Amino acid sequence: MGASDARENYADHGCELVCSAASAPARSPLGKKGITPVVVRYLILSDLHANWEALDAVARESSGKYDKAVCCGDLIGYAADPNPVVQWVRDHCATVVRGNHDRACTGLDDLEWFNPVARAAALWTQKALTPELIDYTLGLAKGPLVLDGFEVAHGSPFDEDEYVLAATEAGHAFEYLECRLAFFGHTHVQGGFIWNQGRVETIGRVPAKRASETLEIDPECAYMINPGSVGQPRDGDPRAAWVLYDSDAHSVAYHRTPYDIESAQRKIRDAGLPAILADRLAVGR
Repeated sequence: MGASDARENYADHGCELVCSAASAPARSPLGKKGITPVVVRYLILSDLHANWEALDAVARESSGKYDKAVCCGDLIGYAADPNPVVQWVRDHCATVVRGNHDRACTGLDDLEWFNPVARAAALWTQKALTPELIDYTLGLAKGPLVLDGFEVAHGSPFDEDEYVLAATEAGHAFEYLECRLAFFGHTHVQGGFIWNQGRVETIGRVPAKRASETLEIDPECAYMINPGSVGQPRDGDPRAAWVLYDSDAHSVAYHRTPYDIESAQRKIRDAGLPAILADRLAVGR
């Protein structure tokens, strides 16, 4: 689906795509670097948050469908399996940028800005993560990074901790892109934004009754794509969220994958982590 018919296509499947009038970026994305000429299929993940059951389900579902894996950060924090999650990322992801929880859970950031639940999970993770994997996590790059003609960030391209949730926020963020295509996370909300000739359109998540939805990349537009959260979705769908980007087909396929939520919840409770971290997995909030 292209930018011009994106709203109609998403609406047909019960998933809203709102074309929000937003100010055109002061520096238009047109004329910047185009879509990557390298023919590669990319698995794009974000916000894994130590949820092994969710990551394992996504790894199995995506197996054989990609050439390189990329992670937009927040490997850890919240759930009870930081070591296997970080080890999987270390073994399988070619490019990884750090998230705010990756910094907090390794002592790189002060926890005073975290809410009590996030702070408790970060302190628990600091004790649970092995020294080797702490060193790996500490070495993660600060985004954004440019990879094969697209960008990878955790939050906004101008601030790794900035949330991009609304079209007005995205309109500002588009000014800072070096490429027409960027992948970001941090919000735990699958979807993203399209800069379409001076308007910013908001892409909705995969509808609840579908497993995937494909967006065709229009070379005349610019895109900020959020794969959603693997380990703690907050868009009302408890299924793990992820994306496949096909640079040859010029398309982004949004996916949702069910996983063993009860096992992830049980591990969180058994670890003594705050109960809300287990409860929220069932509702995707």
